[in-house]
Amino acid sequence: MNLKEHYIQLYKDAIRKISSDHYEIDELIDSKLDQRFGVTLLFRPSNEVKGKIQKFLSELKQVEPNQYYYPNSDIHITVMSIISCYEGFDSKKIELSKYVELIKKCLPKKSDIKIQFKGVTASNSCIILQGFMNNNIINDIRNSLRKEFKNSKLEQSLDKRYSIQTAHSTIVRFKEEFKQKEKFLNIIDKYVDFDFGTFEVEKMELVYNDWYQRKEFVKELHIFKI
Repeated sequence: MNLKEHYIQLYKDAIRKISSDHYEIDELIDSKLDQRFGVTLLFRPSNEVKGKIQKFLSELKQVEPNQYYYPNSDIHITVMSIISCYEGFDSKKIELSKYVELIKKCLPKKSDIKIQFKGVTASNSCIILQGFMNNNIINDIRNSLRKEFKNSKLEQSLDKRYSIQTAHSTIVRFKEEFKQKEKFLNIIDKYVDFDFGTFEVEKMELVYNDWYQRKEFVKELHIFKI
């Protein structure tokens, strides 16, 4: 996969849909009845990078204050959705030690993982940071997880929604109709190649989470040092 071309095509398709009002609104973000939970292996960007992200988000908030913007605590990059969120899932139902043991087998003893967030892309329901990996280690980990979980009897739903291959991060979700859509899209376009910075991945987190990875719902299950 040519990652840059992939992000560009996503962006073109999304902007066309948003411009023609064919965007999707997430009506569950503010719902008190949303009981979708799951388990995710993820990592988070550095504070320096998150500071640059928030400056970008503050510009968007000025023209569309009522969309859903991720706070620093919730910004993440998914390595793998181990158990995709579904209604009624409870982390107490799984044997955590077996998941930790399996994941450890899939992690390299030594690694040099750096992620550069450069530019933004989008879908018809959200705004996404373009993440670029300095090597193939994360995808190697993903492939090992796929193999090990396939050969286990542990509950999992790897690649159920889509086969993840990138290091992107969702930072805005649409939760109501746009009031100043053109101004919003102009700001997005201004940041389409902006360099938000590079950070080194030093740990990965296994978490119990809601659909949006909100801090108040996330429960840390295990930390893996990289």
